[in-house]
Amino acid sequence: QDAATTGAAPQMSPDRSGGQLPFDYGHEPSHLEDDFIEGDGNRLALAHIRAFPRWPHPLTLLEGPPKAGKSHLGRIWQERAGAMPATPQSAEVLAHAAGRQPLLVEDVDRAGYAEAALFHLLNQSMRDGRPVLMTSRAPIANWPFATDDLKSRARLAQHFTLALSDDIQLSQMFVKLFGDRQVAVDPKVVAYLVRRMERSPEEAVALTDLLDRMALAQGTAITRRIAAAALAERGVAQLELDLEGDDDE
Repeated sequence: QDAATTGAAPQMSPDRSGGQLPFDYGHEPSHLEDDFIEGDGNRLALAHIRAFPRWPHPLTLLEGPPKAGKSHLGRIWQERAGAMPATPQSAEVLAHAAGRQPLLVEDVDRAGYAEAALFHLLNQSMRDGRPVLMTSRAPIANWPFATDDLKSRARLAQHFTLALSDDIQLSQMFVKLFGDRQVAVDPKVVAYLVRRMERSPEEAVALTDLLDRMALAQGTAITRRIAAAALAERGVAQLELDLEGDDDE
């Protein structure tokens, strides 16, 4: 990668072996609605978000693995609905304050929410018609709460499970992830990754980060040879990494 590829010359620092180590300035993923990758595994959930405020029920749950698009959909809905994000620290205050402003409650299963505060918020949603959108990685049965009262309320929500459903959607995810980093990658390299990688959105994110760092360290574009090395580092068997001819570096 060079300045023309990334939009800015990468900053380098010498390592002890005489090579170059890239500084990591991070990047901000886009949560704009136009950047959401629609596919069979999320189409119903996206349609539901876009249907707001014409929801038949005020309570919605989005469930899915890491990086499947739950937070992206949550941000889209937050913008559309003028929703307030709840946190473990603010949930109890919001529950006691009542009101009808829509609420976004992310990571219900792992963020450390107090059970009583969440229970009151869900009751409030159903009693007063307050729109609440929750996200979770785990199914309701596995939520870490002591009683079934909260879970029984959550089971009344409109429930959507998100998943990456096909090669096209996974390829589009790579294009977006690299685009967030202002990195251009040959579609053939993307196809090579999709055919061989563990099929999960979390793995796509991990591979994108690894490929970007490896290419910066080598001072080159992301090629199929670098993709093969990244896959091998992520544990893909060498037999599956046959380059099928000369690399196109």
